[in-house]
Amino acid sequence: MPQKRSTALHVVVTAGPTREYVDPVRYLSNVSSGKMGFEIAAEAARRGCEVTLVAGPVRLETPVGVERVDVESAREMLAAVRKAFRGADALVMAAAVADWRPARRLAGKWRKKDDGTDTAVLELVKNPDVLATVARNKGRRVVVAFALETGDGERRARRKMARKNADFVVLNDASALNAERSSVTILGRDGSRRALSRKPKREIAGALIALVAQRAQQAS
Repeated sequence: MPQKRSTALHVVVTAGPTREYVDPVRYLSNVSSGKMGFEIAAEAARRGCEVTLVAGPVRLETPVGVERVDVESAREMLAAVRKAFRGADALVMAAAVADWRPARRLAGKWRKKDDGTDTAVLELVKNPDVLATVARNKGRRVVVAFALETGDGERRARRKMARKNADFVVLNDASALNAERSSVTILGRDGSRRALSRKPKREIAGALIALVAQRAQQAS
């Protein structure tokens, strides 16, 4: 007999960085701590959602009531998000996915310094865009993007939201990295704008999940 689908909102959350290996011991990455994504996952679970957390390499405890899938590379994250999003109602893409990866991963340690030169060139290729790929055919499901910007960030964030077929984009800057508090602006595709200044990440997560739940209810 087929298993009945839960009536709870199923939210997929991504968090943390990805790693793109040059060789067995070196990789390209970023300083994302994953804290924001983990807070979002925890808040969604507290509100009764079914939560799948796709996490890059971070040292954070899995929130209570959350199913966690660990990945390393951008391509691994894409595969995991694709699988989880098939049966989900919403996606919150808080991960800081590496845009580029080495064209080839060396089987042994890279020993370029041993040839006596003072410079080296590392060929990179573009990683798949996880958000744009899975949101392309999202239908009525809710998608939230994150945008870390400087300067005229709001204009770029709104362009990103449209380009990646998201319903909301959370705009922040580099001060959010590894911090307990953050200042964000949540922009909606409907033209809405909500600024939260120097708030604990748990409070920001609560505001975001409330918006996701409201939009999902409207779409159902």
